[in-house]
Amino acid sequence: MKKRVRFILLCSTLVGLLLAPLAQVEAAPPGIHTNAVGATLIDVESGRILYSQKGDTPMRIASLTKIMTAIIAIEQGNLNDKVKVSKNAFGKEGSSIYLKLGEEMRLHDMLYGLMLRSGNDAATAIAEHIGGSIDGFVYLMNEKAKMLGMDHSHFTNPSGLDEGEGHRSSPNDMAKLTAYALNNSVFQDIVSTKLKKVPNPNEAWDYSWLNKNKMLSLFEGADGVKTGYTKLAKRCLVSSATKDGHQLAVVTLNDPDDWGDHARLLQYGFTYYPLQTIVRKGDAVEGTTDVVSRNFSYPLAEGEAALVKRKVTLADPATASYRLGERGTLQITLKDAIIGTIPIYEKTSPLLQSASQSTFSFQQGEAYKETLLSHYGYVFRLLVRELFMISESEWAD
Repeated sequence: MKKRVRFILLCSTLVGLLLAPLAQVEAAPPGIHTNAVGATLIDVESGRILYSQKGDTPMRIASLTKIMTAIIAIEQGNLNDKVKVSKNAFGKEGSSIYLKLGEEMRLHDMLYGLMLRSGNDAATAIAEHIGGSIDGFVYLMNEKAKMLGMDHSHFTNPSGLDEGEGHRSSPNDMAKLTAYALNNSVFQDIVSTKLKKVPNPNEAWDYSWLNKNKMLSLFEGADGVKTGYTKLAKRCLVSSATKDGHQLAVVTLNDPDDWGDHARLLQYGFTYYPLQTIVRKGDAVEGTTDVVSRNFSYPLAEGEAALVKRKVTLADPATASYRLGERGTLQITLKDAIIGTIPIYEKTSPLLQSASQSTFSFQQGEAYKETLLSHYGYVFRLLVRELFMISESEWAD
């Protein structure tokens, strides 16, 4: 009798499990191996980190540094400005685009030499032009790192050369920086270019720069980003690829098989974390007469869609945001972690026409939020640069 009861209970349990909603079963993606000391896979649109290996460990990053150099130059500089090559830039060691002393080149053109050929001479010239000096530019680099929440990074030069012991970043930090930079169309255009020709004032022929990033030819859909190598950092690589509107980026530090590892990680991300639309611009917000202000997509593993929740918070009519047209926010969570907060508007609001479609965001670093002096120092540095723009060599007699 007891055996029969136990058998019936066992059968009931099995039936219950079989009848349980399949959507609640979360199938974790399989593990994946790399040859890198540190590695990170990130979804560019959302900033979600999909894979991380020693993600927060500061390491040497070689010429991956130039991702930071490029995005600062694009954001802070005038792309049509002429950048003059100083003695310091002309004599810079390591990889070079062989700029001549005193040569002038458009900033936009020089950025191609920086990113495609990893010119240390270009990095130095750009840094002096944007920051007024190398020290001024390094200040901007570290301020930008704080703004992006790159809490395990410190920059000491614009090129990534092994100069001193303090120049470091982590795989996760470089992934954050890359995702941020790829949301800039100028940066994306540069790093996805395989071959660039630029006017050469010294010769009858143009400069011709072939991108060192072999991933652009090795992986279908590849569209960036940067190679790096020094004797101490070893092989470093950041790559990106887009399939059906879904862009992923990979960072590997000290990886002897970086091309192979990047191909595997990118395919892993596309296979196991497809980008899924959570809400669309204009969707009705339940319980209100309002609508969602923009699209929101997020990479989700199998079973995670059932764990996504939505919460509406209505704006107080007495607040400034309400008077400006916002009627509240739609908060989206995954496993109780907030993955998106989207403003909601009235159906007829003109704000719907201008609402951004990008879902990318970053967490501002605590140190940056807490230090107002850093903010005003940053503004002061830009003001001094614009007013004086005097290189160190010009001060010398």
